[in-house]
Amino acid sequence: MPREVIECHKEGAEVYNSASMNLDEVMEVTIKAQKNGKLVARVHTGDPSIFGAIREQMDILDEYGIEYEVVPGVSSFVAAADAIKKEFTLPDVSQTIICTRLEGRTPVPETESLESLASHKCSMAIFLSVQMIDEVVKRLLKHYEKTTPIAIVQRATWDDQKIIMGTLEKHCSKKVKDEKNYENCTNFSWKLYGGRIF
Repeated sequence: MPREVIECHKEGAEVYNSASMNLDEVMEVTIKAQKNGKLVARVHTGDPSIFGAIREQMDILDEYGIEYEVVPGVSSFVAAADAIKKEFTLPDVSQTIICTRLEGRTPVPETESLESLASHKCSMAIFLSVQMIDEVVKRLLKHYEKTTPIAIVQRATWDDQKIIMGTLEKHCSKKVKDEKNYENCTNFSWKLYGGRIF
C-alpha cells in the first residue's frame, strides 16, 4: 500500500498494518471500532473485487449487521497496461481479457487451468504467479506463438514501478529472478497481445 494513501487519514485516527494481522484480528479491530461509533476504512491495493479476498470480511460484517460500502479501485492489470502504453482489446486481435492465476496455495478449478484458458488465445492478465514464471511460459506455449509479447509489471503506477518486456520465447526469466525484490514480488501481471504488440 502506498504510504501516501495511508497518510491522508484524519488527525488522531488509529492505523493498523493488516499485513501482520490475521482475519480474526482485522475483524476484531473493525467491529470494536464500529461499536464505538468510529468510521472504519479497510484499505486494499488494486480493486477489491479481483483477488481481493474481501468476501470473508463482508460475510463477517453481515453476520454482525454492520453496514459497509465497497469502493472500487484500479486493478493492477489495468494500471500495468497503461504503464506499458498498450491496449487489451483491439479489433481483429482480441476482444476478450482473461484475468487468472496459476494454482499455488490457492487451488484453481481444473476447468480454469492456465493451458485451458490460453486455448482462447485472447489477452490475458496473470496474477500472483511471477515466482513460477517458467511454468507459466511452458503452459502458455501450448497455445500461443513463441513470439507473443509479454510484459511483467511490478507495482504499476507507483514511483518504484518495474517493467520487464519480452516474448514467450525470450521471457526474461533471468531478469525476473535477478531482481533484488523477486521473493516479494507478488503483484506482477503478464500481458499477452495475440502475437502483436500495439
